[in-house]
Amino acid sequence: MSSPAERYAAARERNTRDRGAVGRFTARLDFPLDDFQLAAISAVDAGQGVLVAAPTGAGKTIVGEFAVALALETGRKAFYTTPIKALSNQKYHDLVAQHGSDKVGLLTGDASVNGEAPVVVMTTEVLRNMMYAGSHTLAGLGFVVMDEVHYLADRFRGAVWEEVIIHLPESVQVISLSATVSNAEEFGDWLRTVRGNMEVIVSEVRPVPLWQHMMVGKDLMDLFVHEGDGLVVDPSGPAQQTSINPELISRIMSTQRDARWRRDDAGGPRGRRGRPHGRDDRGRSGRGRAERSGGGYDRRRGDGRPGGDDADHTRGHGGAGSLPGGTASRSEVIDRLDREGLLPAITFIFSRAGCEGAVTQLLSRGTRLVPPQEGERIRRLVEERVAEVDERDLPVLGYHDFVEGLSRGFAAHHAGMLPLFREIVEELFTAGRIKAVFATETLALGINMPARTVVLEKLVKFNGEEHAPVTPAEYTQLTGRAGRRGIDIEGHAVVLHRRGLDPIDVAGLASTRTYPLRSSFRPTYNMAVNLVAQFGREVAHELLQSSFAQFQADRAVVGLASQVRRNEEAMAGYAESMHCELGDFREYARLRRELSDAEKTAARRRSASLRAEIAVSLEELSPGDVLSLPQGRRKGMAIVLTVPSKPGRSPEPSILDSDAQLRRLTVHDLQDPVIPVARVAIPRGFNPRNVRSRKDLAATLRAQVPFEPPPSQWPSTEAAGQRVRGHQGEPEQTRASGAGEGSGATRHTDPDELRSRLRAHPCHQCPDREDHARWAERWWKLRRDTDDLQRRVSGRTNTVAKTFDRICTLLSELGYLTEDGQQVTDAGASLRRIYTEKDLVAAQAITQGTWQRLDAAGLAAVVSTLIHEPRGSDESPSPRWPTTEVEEAFHEMVAIWSQLTDREADHRLPLTGELDPGIAWMIHRWASGRALDEVLRDSELSAGDFVRRSKQVVDLLGQIAQAADGPVSATARRATDAMLRGVVAADRMD
Repeated sequence: MSSPAERYAAARERNTRDRGAVGRFTARLDFPLDDFQLAAISAVDAGQGVLVAAPTGAGKTIVGEFAVALALETGRKAFYTTPIKALSNQKYHDLVAQHGSDKVGLLTGDASVNGEAPVVVMTTEVLRNMMYAGSHTLAGLGFVVMDEVHYLADRFRGAVWEEVIIHLPESVQVISLSATVSNAEEFGDWLRTVRGNMEVIVSEVRPVPLWQHMMVGKDLMDLFVHEGDGLVVDPSGPAQQTSINPELISRIMSTQRDARWRRDDAGGPRGRRGRPHGRDDRGRSGRGRAERSGGGYDRRRGDGRPGGDDADHTRGHGGAGSLPGGTASRSEVIDRLDREGLLPAITFIFSRAGCEGAVTQLLSRGTRLVPPQEGERIRRLVEERVAEVDERDLPVLGYHDFVEGLSRGFAAHHAGMLPLFREIVEELFTAGRIKAVFATETLALGINMPARTVVLEKLVKFNGEEHAPVTPAEYTQLTGRAGRRGIDIEGHAVVLHRRGLDPIDVAGLASTRTYPLRSSFRPTYNMAVNLVAQFGREVAHELLQSSFAQFQADRAVVGLASQVRRNEEAMAGYAESMHCELGDFREYARLRRELSDAEKTAARRRSASLRAEIAVSLEELSPGDVLSLPQGRRKGMAIVLTVPSKPGRSPEPSILDSDAQLRRLTVHDLQDPVIPVARVAIPRGFNPRNVRSRKDLAATLRAQVPFEPPPSQWPSTEAAGQRVRGHQGEPEQTRASGAGEGSGATRHTDPDELRSRLRAHPCHQCPDREDHARWAERWWKLRRDTDDLQRRVSGRTNTVAKTFDRICTLLSELGYLTEDGQQVTDAGASLRRIYTEKDLVAAQAITQGTWQRLDAAGLAAVVSTLIHEPRGSDESPSPRWPTTEVEEAFHEMVAIWSQLTDREADHRLPLTGELDPGIAWMIHRWASGRALDEVLRDSELSAGDFVRRSKQVVDLLGQIAQAADGPVSATARRATDAMLRGVVAADRMD
């Protein structure tokens, strides 16, 4: 119980707060604030910066909104920064509704609305660029809200957040809003280091409890229960002893037995569908079930359209049917959620095709989640919003299915959609006018679209490189959308059970609460010239030392140095234990280690020789060769399309398998050299990007080479090796004898010589030799570990600043900084205005006059090669060139890139990514005035992706117009105007 003095102090603080800015702000709200919100806004009112780390949906943004209100009340400016344009647009509309359009502005790469207003919403990159340019808009700035500040861990864009935090004037209060991270105190300590007065406020309590479920077949079941008493547990609440629902485990086992029974009964996995055992509602939660809000609208059924239940179950995962492993179809899932009063719901599918397929399925089933009258109102709203889009483009954009789904209460949401379409979905879902959205994880990245329920179809997603399990942080981010504050009394997370999914894994994801925030900061060329120009080389060097990346590295060094000391103490004890009276056992142990290493080196050389033979066999392939690949993930018949070879790298032929899938074949995919088993003619004009062309060629492959050769006909390693060696003109016996190998090696690395020296050593005769050797092995292992730790200590000391110094050295060599690296040259002034990932390639192209001969459409086309990154099999092995000038300019850019990466390797810098011409043809068509359907013809790129890439091209063209001068600058402006038309210009607010 508080003392009288403490109660008096609390009452005095409460009265002061109620009379001040905090009281005036809270009085305007129609809901009470949580303790963490009150603590945060009180700190802001006291002149402190704050870091607020709380779960999704906890109401962190109220702290940012208080900073905005305080700025307006005190006559200062406030910038509200977000990681993505869609969130900027959303926040702009929210603040306009609160304060009026005359007081709020918006600045993104596409939109500029009232940019001199006292409150401006912007993407974080815009603020970074304003700071480097010394914009007068920064005058009078008092507050910067950094929404979703945990984005600084993003490996592509995270550095921007740290740049802003480091470079903002000390007089600016920084309000950082973050998702829950386990090292919030560490992040707060860094903020205090670089910003001074900073309060860290952490809340791990969700304002709307989250209940975890699994759906087995059509049964919705709770994941957790209290230990022993069968009651539901909310894992998002205070720590409690939880266990997995035994009825859920029993139901899963029953489903697995049913599946085995059906397979056995039908003689295989394609047997008839069996009727599931158990009651339909078995295991439903007693408490933890959402209150019905009138239920869902009765859906019409049986309208004669194709695609009913039976049809659903015959379709694949990407289409409209049942999901693998006996999982309910998407329409059945929505049916069940609707009956339970758990709509609106977001279903995360992790596949654009799956999202569109879900809409197709619900349309084919005649599903309706909203009344017809509301559907007509939605249709009219959509028609008004798309009025500025050319009607001829609407079919290409999938408009008719889009508007039909919305009018029935459901929609897809993914990055491949037209940005305008995504914005309409967000607006309608947030307003509660549609009930189901099928989305990729893009929706979870900050856009405010809460739902009553979140459904996860699977717990594996493609991370850009491979299919990997969903992490606890990703699971929390996704399911955090469930539960609308002020609307729902609880939220629900539903994982669909499928074959092979263990409920223990789901429970682990649902209960893990450790998500460390790691810096992704690294200096870039653009950053370097901007820092040198603004602060000078020495000050810039010191500024980079204050980055969160270096802060974390320095903290790690403390622990590493302590480990080094402990290791050295242990090594002293090992050295004493391995002492030998006959001689220096440490020297003897070194000989044993050298012998072991020499034998391993010889084995590696043999392996390298085999890899070289495989590489040569790939080099010898020609388009049309048919391969029978006997092992690995590339197993099966395939036809070679092209054999591209990059300098210094093994060839990676592009191949088409019998299922019409386009692949790259690398040395790592093979265990033996390859020999063609047949040849198939590739049709003239074959386009590997065209699905129909690929399917036709695959059909030809299956027809002309109808079976795979039996193992006896596969080329053996020996036969393939002879073929390769014959090609090289090297006698087999020469290689077998090892002639020429190790010619540069010293005598002591020869295994035979080392064995002789080992036997001659005095310690070889010691009766306790093996006992000493065990201690020596421990000594050598610890020695290696200690040396590695010492290298890591050295490598982590001043790492960011060292990278900056190497960048400055390279920029001096290229003429962007003076020879001493202390000042920015005219070329460097151009580089300051280019913010693309391949900034130095663009600057070099300007400096060397690469783009002088291009017209507007041609410049847009080559600029696209700097920003395009293909998705999956979108990579084109043989790009189409719209003009000779574009092709020549691209090859000159490739030469610039190649020279740059050579220099980067010399300076031990990260290599700039390759240029990709995959959309150059389409961008040229669009900039030349062609219609959208003509632009996208014979392409697998979605209309939404094309619009997104086009906007990135427009953004970079604008930077080039400012960075270049004369004809190139004028051409860049004309190219911008040519690109900004139709669907690309229709939505400048995205």
